[in-house]
Amino acid sequence: MHCGDLCTRLDETLDTAAYADLDASANGLQVGPETQPVDHVTFAVDAAVETIDRAAEHGADLLVTHHGISWGGIDRVTGSQYRRVAALIENDIALYACHLPLDGHQNLGNAAGVADVLDLGNRSPFGQVGGEYIGQRGEASEPYTIDGLRDRLASELDTGGREIQVLDFGPSPIRDVAIVTGSGTDWLDEAVENGVDALVTGEGKQKVYHKAREAGIHVVLAGHYATETFGVRNLEGVVSEWGVETSYVDHPTGL
Repeated sequence: MHCGDLCTRLDETLDTAAYADLDASANGLQVGPETQPVDHVTFAVDAAVETIDRAAEHGADLLVTHHGISWGGIDRVTGSQYRRVAALIENDIALYACHLPLDGHQNLGNAAGVADVLDLGNRSPFGQVGGEYIGQRGEASEPYTIDGLRDRLASELDTGGREIQVLDFGPSPIRDVAIVTGSGTDWLDEAVENGVDALVTGEGKQKVYHKAREAGIHVVLAGHYATETFGVRNLEGVVSEWGVETSYVDHPTGL
């Protein structure tokens, strides 16, 4: 399969066009010729020299990541940008990235993966960005305590040895859970307005402590990387079904 054809299929699967005016990431093919044949695709969360080198070890023709290297355009190819672009070109690897569309896809996305871990039902989109969504909300099949919720995530997420942080300010038991992976505490107000018991995200900000405490809601900070492995892993399964050889590079940051 040619690189352009495969990337078009990914764009269509993830509906990247719907997020074109909403996402700082240049979603889609970021580096490489569309005519390049692709026999092997490697998947990773981050496009970094380490993941590019490991993709090369797998014999990859294309690296698919959640975090790419182009955020609002590339003005200069220097420093880390140069090192990453050079690693891609030297290893003859193209790069495809998908950010917000992969967060919010209601079946394949990162939030959907966390919801699967928590066995949430009655799901609906959550976390509005413009007219689209980047998260998911659902009801626990069996109510959680805050310790039980943290333990469930800790047992399933690749936190790189990092302890999951909890702002324990909400009700018990926990039934209604909202999820925005990565850096999702900006959607705390939406969670409060919707009467959610807990917001699960990756990393927090100082102001969230007081806002959560005053609103009476739990906030679970399970790690940016740890909450965003699901989308690329699910995409790997999709591309494998298209008859292309695939591999996955795990490189947890502990953040």
